[in-house]
Amino acid sequence: MTETRTALVTGAAGFIGYFTCLRLLKDGFRVIGIDSLSDYYDPELKRRRQQGLLQHQSFSVVNEPIETPGLLADLFARHAPDIVVHLAAQAGVRYSIDNPRSYLESNLVGTFELLEAARWNPPQHMLLASTSSAYGANTEMPYRETMKADHQMSFYAATKKATEAMAHSYAHLYDLPVTMFRFFTVYGPWGRPDMALFKFTKAMLNGEAIDVYNNGEMMRDFTYVEDLVEAVRRLIDAPPIRVDRPQDVDANDSLSPVAPWRIVNIGNSQPVQLGDMIGAIEEALGIKAERNLMPMQPGDVPATWADAELLQSLTGYVPQTDIREGVSRFVTWYRDYYRT
Repeated sequence: MTETRTALVTGAAGFIGYFTCLRLLKDGFRVIGIDSLSDYYDPELKRRRQQGLLQHQSFSVVNEPIETPGLLADLFARHAPDIVVHLAAQAGVRYSIDNPRSYLESNLVGTFELLEAARWNPPQHMLLASTSSAYGANTEMPYRETMKADHQMSFYAATKKATEAMAHSYAHLYDLPVTMFRFFTVYGPWGRPDMALFKFTKAMLNGEAIDVYNNGEMMRDFTYVEDLVEAVRRLIDAPPIRVDRPQDVDANDSLSPVAPWRIVNIGNSQPVQLGDMIGAIEEALGIKAERNLMPMQPGDVPATWADAELLQSLTGYVPQTDIREGVSRFVTWYRDYYRT
């Protein structure tokens, strides 16, 4: 009989965290979820996600901020998780301009607490969420994990890039297997209200105009949430291994020459014009959008596009849900959840 593995998931009541926990529970993991249920967006949405997870006997929850001193160290010592999926973070490019301290506390201090806890009770594999925003001012597309990424455009992106470096140092010093996954504009049912798809759908159903930034000249590598989770699930069983000689690292692999650490893009590898995404919402709702064309917002980038070859080589999988199908599923969920 196979021994049940324990997974610790931070940000478990979040959008991606919810679907990650569901998948791990389905696959027979014992899951410990941590979430602060912060009020960055509607806490009721987070509570509803959490209530769904609590229907599973193998799920337990801790509702505290991850940066709470000693919280994670105690959980690691008591439960010795085999797998860690670190999703808790203060998200959002634009909000980081208004409230940067929350990013410092959650993203940097919280990740430090996680790494310190893992140092003393090492899991088999740690998977930490980063972001496509880490590529910053790079204009060469598609983004590859081996590209230099030193010019972040927002404080949010800067904190996520910093967590990559922090995790690398711990992987090197304490031989912790770490995969950093950079995800690209994740969307789908139970999504975040601060994301464009959610805001556009809400506005259109209310008969309001939508704000379209950079005059609509935006491209995003939209990644359906369950595709992202499938990739994470497969990466769990593909931990990086420290190489004996730096020259043994493949030129197309982001594997560190000095640590069991790598970066992996998770994206659809098919960038979509913002206008086409809006068109998919119009099609799903049967409503024509009134568009307010706006200039680019500070900290934002005009395009993202993932090279997913490394993900495919490691897992045999590439996200592939079409934007129209994914948007249709979101709209169906939205109308059911809000009874519109």
